[in-house]
Amino acid sequence: MFNPSRDEVRQFFTDTWRKQRQGEILTPLEAIAADWIVEHPEYHADLTNTDAAQAQDYSPDRGQTNPFLHLSMHLAITEQLSIDQPPGIRAAHERLAARLGSTHEAQHAIMDCLGETIWEAQRTGTPPDTDAYLQRIEQRATRD
Repeated sequence: MFNPSRDEVRQFFTDTWRKQRQGEILTPLEAIAADWIVEHPEYHADLTNTDAAQAQDYSPDRGQTNPFLHLSMHLAITEQLSIDQPPGIRAAHERLAARLGSTHEAQHAIMDCLGETIWEAQRTGTPPDTDAYLQRIEQRATRD
């Protein structure tokens, strides 16, 4: 299983952004990551300075969003959608995107569900509950 360190994740995103800006050839994973980076101009400055990115500590207590965590979650959800795992996530995403009017906003809603599912698994010391995860997404997709 692929389990990169914090520094490797940050290096991946900063390298991808550099390659994107310089018009270099991207791997398929880098191309997906670059698409999400483009969708988040608020992270461009963080991704431009590799040394600062490696040193930065993003604290939710100070109202900071970790761009590397956010972009990593976009990649994870994109992969889940591409293979429909857990089964039904693709259809739930489509319903959610239709309700929200945006595939990007649907991903952000799913990101909240994924975060909650991971938090619960960490809190209970159990594997993530994919049924509960999909149920959370379905609830968001059908809200009025």
